[in-house]
Amino acid sequence: MNKPQLSLAVDFSDEQAMLLDTATEFFRDKSPITYVREQLTTEIGFEQSLWREMVALGWLGLAVPESYGGSGLGLAEAVTLAEPIGRCLFNSPFQSCQMAVQALLAGGNEQQRGRWLPRLAEGSIASVAVIERAGDWSLLRPECNGIREGERIVLSGVKTFAVDARVAELIIVSIDFEGAPALVLLENAVLPEGALTREVVIDETRRSFRLDLDGIEVIDTDLILSHAALAALTAIRDTALLLITAEACGGTAGVLDIVVAYLNTRTQFGRKIGGYQALKHPTVDILIGLERARSHLYHAASVLGDTQHAEVALRMAKAHGSDAFAYAGDRAIQFHGAFGFTYECDAQLFLRRALWCQYQFGDALHHRKHLAGLLF
Repeated sequence: MNKPQLSLAVDFSDEQAMLLDTATEFFRDKSPITYVREQLTTEIGFEQSLWREMVALGWLGLAVPESYGGSGLGLAEAVTLAEPIGRCLFNSPFQSCQMAVQALLAGGNEQQRGRWLPRLAEGSIASVAVIERAGDWSLLRPECNGIREGERIVLSGVKTFAVDARVAELIIVSIDFEGAPALVLLENAVLPEGALTREVVIDETRRSFRLDLDGIEVIDTDLILSHAALAALTAIRDTALLLITAEACGGTAGVLDIVVAYLNTRTQFGRKIGGYQALKHPTVDILIGLERARSHLYHAASVLGDTQHAEVALRMAKAHGSDAFAYAGDRAIQFHGAFGFTYECDAQLFLRRALWCQYQFGDALHHRKHLAGLLF
């Protein structure tokens, strides 16, 4: 996934290969399915001790420049973590933090970067609130507002799907300010009681919140305006598409593990059910879908920053990745028969994650509609 030039070859650098191996082992050991189920009913959905271990490994500062206390690598390296995260259904604020980091790098001024990037590299948690109640996946049409009253800006409106907002020190919120999109760097500490409401979502490993902005006041230094705001919103979108696709690819691989294990265990009519063509062929389709999605994912990671190719590659990757994961989850449920529809079947946890990934920041149809205009 090296970035210097556009080419048909997709290779891992030494750093990326090492990260992938380390992350695969880490999440396989730390997030077995029993751990995933234990976290379903907890308040924050993850163990803070594991978050601290990730911080100690330097993973939160991967894409943070060295001048701000990070590793100075890039978002492509974050893919090598997001994929095994998806494979093991691990939940953490990793993706939310990476979106905030990229927004600050793309649109934040020196004061904003200097204040927040070192803290994020050291493990402080951030979230983004850019999704409207109407369900518009375009981030450039915020419905929430900021109105200047003297030296302060008073916010109004409601955001949805603010993932990990309860535990975040910083929430980056999109608003309409003086007729143009803007971003607000909102500290959790200033939120009034009741501003965050837990949402019920299909993926029970997630912690998603509705954010009520009515009456919250900020100052000018909390704002990202004009072209900087557009750049930051684009960075949030691109980061989300890339990391959701990586998680979907990992999740598809996790489903395939469950399917293959079950087909080689369950016996019907005196033979393992994996020997039947009706189950073999869909399993191969899952594998083909996974490899196709991975190819799009790694290509998208390799062209990040290339304004001519990045958006096309990212939208293609998201469309293929979410479709592949949803298909795999659906087939896994069917393969398990009646048991597949019960809460005790692990396959349903993957299908729930697949449905979440499928619709976050646009489903396949949404992205293919945009691709039609970009390509033709």
